[in-house]
Amino acid sequence: MDDNARYVIQRVMEHGQMNDWRLIYHYYGLDRIVAECKQMRTLDPVCLSFITTISHTKEEDYRCYHFRQSCPTPWNS
Repeated sequence: MDDNARYVIQRVMEHGQMNDWRLIYHYYGLDRIVAECKQMRTLDPVCLSFITTISHTKEEDYRCYHFRQSCPTPWNS
């Protein structure tokens, strides 16, 4: 779990249950989860809102926020 922390955190954030979230929260801690999420290229918008709400951070601090803004889909504009 330490070697692939970003992968584990992203999968739990996007597909896990609340028990899975509690498990990674106790294993990694909120600071490590936030640091890994800030480096993720893609993250579901709901997950991004969740992590920014519980950590009291801004969406603009996350890489996935800027990546999503730079590649808008033409049919959703």
